[in-house]
Amino acid sequence: MSKPIVTGIMAYGMSGRIFHAPFLATNPAFKLKAVVERHEKKAAKVYPEIISYNSIDELIADDELELIVVNTPNYLHFEHAKKALEAGKHVLIEKPAAATVAEVLQLYDLGREVNRHVMVYQNRRYDSGFLSVKEVIESGKLGELIEVHFRFDRYKAAIGPKLFKEKGDMPANGLVYDLGAHLVDNAISLFGRPLSFDKVTATHREGSEVPDYFSFRLSYPNQLQVYLTSSLLTAEPLTGFIVNGTLGTYIKNRTDVQEAQLDAGMLPTDPAYGIEPAGNEGKLVTIGPDNKKNVEWVPGKKGGYALLFEAVHHTIRNNALFPVTEEHIAWQLELLEK
Repeated sequence: MSKPIVTGIMAYGMSGRIFHAPFLATNPAFKLKAVVERHEKKAAKVYPEIISYNSIDELIADDELELIVVNTPNYLHFEHAKKALEAGKHVLIEKPAAATVAEVLQLYDLGREVNRHVMVYQNRRYDSGFLSVKEVIESGKLGELIEVHFRFDRYKAAIGPKLFKEKGDMPANGLVYDLGAHLVDNAISLFGRPLSFDKVTATHREGSEVPDYFSFRLSYPNQLQVYLTSSLLTAEPLTGFIVNGTLGTYIKNRTDVQEAQLDAGMLPTDPAYGIEPAGNEGKLVTIGPDNKKNVEWVPGKKGGYALLFEAVHHTIRNNALFPVTEEHIAWQLELLEK
């Protein structure tokens, strides 16, 4: 086996603690060496041998680090990824990779120039619900697709404390760049670049400077319409996935358990990790040759954020194509930016 990829994380807040450190620490293809913690030093309580740097500059200056996870606030992603690349590091950048298409293309160009990989962390491709939807679509059981609805709802009426998401003058702010990056990536990973799209945003929370609602309509060949919707004022989240085709319909709630399990301290190596509890199955309704309706309850696929880190390893060590491609991210930002 090739030597482990020595890795550092730019921030050990919620995302570093939940979405990155557990995978880097339990996968033998990586060595989690360092994090940045400007204030309270918490990482060592879980990872006793970890180095906790006081600044991003100190982290980037660590010559042993090959890979750096860029998980700082959205508006800093471009600046920090650029700095890490210029220091000769591979980068795994949390979504959104940048605020504009021009910025993200500059990062990919710089990566080629310094012979380092630029990878974007789109973990929602590996949610149990999305993996289930993907499997049903690819099975052909729905026939020719007619319409697809993906929703990601929350209820957060108060203005959040993370000002980089809430301030109107901050790049890559608001719900569109937050949950929109996930939904647009889901659509692009399945269907590619749309032929055309339109987008509606709205602001309903009192005092909000950024949109807290959006809806995209993406048009694809053969008249397929894909709708992507999210709201921060949905008291009862609506169905996360609906796919309608000429032969049937698939319906699945957004019930992935990975984030909650990781937050509670479960490791990705636990046999129960990523498995949705009974009662969260997707509903597949198909019409047979006799025109009779058949109902099938489809168990959710096992959630697989670890698969993303496997892809990072293969990209760095074997020069494999990272599944979230440059084109995918450029197309995503084209929709988010407009």
